[in-house]
Amino acid sequence: MSHKPLRLFEAFGVEIEYMVVEQAPPLAVAPVVDGVMKRAGEMPQARGVEIEGEGGYPNSVDMAEGISWSNELALHVLEFKTSAPAPTLRGVAPLFHEQVLRADALLDGLARPARLLPTGMHPLMDPEREMRLWPHDYGEVYAAFNRIFDCRGHGWANLQATHLNLPFCIHETAEYGSQAYAQADTPESEFGRLHAAIRMVLPILPALSASTPIMEGRVTGQMDNRLEVYRHNARRLPITSGRVIPEPVFTHSGYEREILGAIYTAFEPHDPDGILRFEWANSRGAIARFMRSAIEIRVLDVQECPGADLAVCALAAGVVRAIAMGQLGDTGQMQRWGVEPLHEILLNTIRDGDATVIQNAEYLRAMGYSGSAPCTAGRLWRDIFERTPCEEARTDELRPFVESILAGGCLARRILAATGPSPSVERIVSVYTDLAGCLRRNEPYAPR
Repeated sequence: MSHKPLRLFEAFGVEIEYMVVEQAPPLAVAPVVDGVMKRAGEMPQARGVEIEGEGGYPNSVDMAEGISWSNELALHVLEFKTSAPAPTLRGVAPLFHEQVLRADALLDGLARPARLLPTGMHPLMDPEREMRLWPHDYGEVYAAFNRIFDCRGHGWANLQATHLNLPFCIHETAEYGSQAYAQADTPESEFGRLHAAIRMVLPILPALSASTPIMEGRVTGQMDNRLEVYRHNARRLPITSGRVIPEPVFTHSGYEREILGAIYTAFEPHDPDGILRFEWANSRGAIARFMRSAIEIRVLDVQECPGADLAVCALAAGVVRAIAMGQLGDTGQMQRWGVEPLHEILLNTIRDGDATVIQNAEYLRAMGYSGSAPCTAGRLWRDIFERTPCEEARTDELRPFVESILAGGCLARRILAATGPSPSVERIVSVYTDLAGCLRRNEPYAPR
């Protein structure tokens, strides 16, 4: 998001990470993104190329269509993101799809042909053996993370997320300074309302987005292995990600003190130069980015194609908006929810996805559900979708993808329907090749 003052839901930022894999079975990860970024920067569609450090390897390339390419910590991960805040999610999926096709054409021309692969984890990757860090610009940041946390595990090396950025305005005028800070320092501020709404929705988002039921060639019993490893990836300094659900903090000063301050203090003995003393060191499932006046939702697994990713984003944003605007429950009441009851629901949806049985009647009431407890997370999402506007999720462009999730279950469930409970490597490769085809065609995955 930019520094231009944006009110609640006036714009959206979307980021989607894809793994790069060899085309030949068994779809091994291909650590070639530095070369890909260099060639992307030479394309005629490139409108802005950001290069830091030696070697001329871009860390960001802005394309003419309003989507940027960028690197990530792992050398086999390529990210696409909106170059500027998008005023609507309508029409954004085709822009991402265009970049997918462009990247795939580039990867197809490598000496060892490669392709983009969707979903939140590589189902066969051995991160201890295959992980390679991005070695160019920002290398000192990645090296610091590696020194502290050892980034060879799945929680760093093998997880691809879709990030949804939602803006909040911390001031009523275009002026900055103490007045802006003071207005963000009340629970009724846009930040306070947005943070409260996001905290309530986070626990059930994996019921929509879980796409990672297989890890190291094995069905683990978790529908969202990406989130399961993500929540443990900073166990040396657990304050980094906390309980994934952010603490009930609804002011700027409180967030700086209770969340960011605690993280920075824990990092000090391990990061004496302050390399990681930035907002992005916070690894909760939603993080406040005061530098760009947005909250970034980070719990969403990558789906099979941009249409599905944008459908999940549109549905999530629509429900968050309904809460923040007082159309679904009382935001003030929701600010009273602590971490633990929300964390308990989150753990269940990580394991069971849309089939999660929500026993917490108080949570169901808070989300406007009028039926009796218990209720499955899939049923709750269907109920919420029917009761709230969620206008962008209802467009002809995105509704088919929403319906494929609400009717067929999260992508993880559909993957398991195709692989079975004890799949061979050959079967896994066949299913994920089909998923790569969905990515190229921008269509929902239906198991064969």
